[in-house]
Amino acid sequence: MIRLELARTAAFPNGSAARSYVMRLPLGADGRIDEQEYRHHPEYATVRRFWPNEPDRHGHLLRMGDGWALSHAAGGASFRLEAQAIRSGSYLTLTEPDGARLPFEVKALASV
Repeated sequence: MIRLELARTAAFPNGSAARSYVMRLPLGADGRIDEQEYRHHPEYATVRRFWPNEPDRHGHLLRMGDGWALSHAAGGASFRLEAQAIRSGSYLTLTEPDGARLPFEVKALASV
C-alpha cells in the first residue's frame, strides 16, 4: 500500500495532504513495479484518488508501452506514472491527460 500526497507546486506551496492517492502495487526489492507479479494478478494493482470537493475515484494500474498509467474509468483518461523507484519519502510525478505534471511525495509505504 502506497500513499501519495501532492507535493509543493505553485498553486500549493506547502503541498496538499487533501490531494492524495492510495495505491496497491506489486513492488520489487528495488522499489519498482514488479511486472511479472503484475501480469499474474493485475486485479490487485488498484488506485484510489482523494481530491477535495470531488467524489473519490477508483481505478487500476495499466501497462502503457514502456511505462505505467493509473486509469480511473474503463476507456477513460489515464495518468502516466513515471518509471522510478517508489520509496518512502521519495517523489513521483503523475502526468495528467492534458499533459500537466504533478509532483507527489510517497508519505507511506507498507507491505500487505
